[in-house]
Amino acid sequence: MKLKEKLGKKFVITTELGATEGVDVQTSINNARSYQPSLDGINIHDCPGGRLRINSISLAHIIQEETGFETIPHFTCRDRSLLGTQADLLGAHALGIRYLLATTGDAPKHGPYPSTAVYNYTSLDLIRLIKKMNRGVDYNEKPFKGQTCFCVAATARPAAKNLDAEVERVRQKVEAGADFIQTQPVFHVEKAIRFMERVKNFKIPVLMGIMPLKSLKLAEFMNKNVPGIYIPPEVLEALARSERAAVDIACKFISEVYSYVDGIHIMAMGDVETTNTLINYIRELIGE
Repeated sequence: MKLKEKLGKKFVITTELGATEGVDVQTSINNARSYQPSLDGINIHDCPGGRLRINSISLAHIIQEETGFETIPHFTCRDRSLLGTQADLLGAHALGIRYLLATTGDAPKHGPYPSTAVYNYTSLDLIRLIKKMNRGVDYNEKPFKGQTCFCVAATARPAAKNLDAEVERVRQKVEAGADFIQTQPVFHVEKAIRFMERVKNFKIPVLMGIMPLKSLKLAEFMNKNVPGIYIPPEVLEALARSERAAVDIACKFISEVYSYVDGIHIMAMGDVETTNTLINYIRELIGE
């Protein structure tokens, strides 16, 4: 069953492909092939943190062709003019891409290059534009031959300090045409459930993001520096006792939130073994 057919009807599991260094796509292909076949989709980053990576659309196409997994390339507002965006969307469709995560994109200032961001439009504008092109018209409502066929994912931050503002942002994304949500990683059960209670009336499938924390140092860095991330003291204490507790912490979180969500989005930073462990745990948990 295709991801699009499962969304909102069956429990969905997606993950993210680890970084591809330079043009070494074979390593990425091998990693993708190693994922459990019950995985529903693989996200492909678009130069995260302003660092140089292979084009997300190109890599997504290669992964689909070589592995059969459906891919969800990240499509950012950061680097493209309005004209370039529409050209890339046409190209993505022609390459067989059917899912896109519409996102603002990390600012280049976080990366190593003296690059200037474009940001001609917001992620809300991008969602609206994709939906226009799905109707066979461009930004100016001028028809073009054929039409695109994208299922659009949007992001959310369940642990945002201002939950009211975050829920309003999700509402706007739903109204713009988002088809499903993939959240930032969440580590606090109550915050995850509170968020789901607030957005349930929007009738949009939500895949809750989880991240097995590799180390206490990483957890402390994220807690201090990443907006929308909150890692509770009990998680930090568990990691301080044993950094091998990462998978157990993730499994415990999943067991407490899975009945509230439409799926889980695993962010294991390319760790295939950990990802497969969590996929197997989730499938067993939901009885599949």
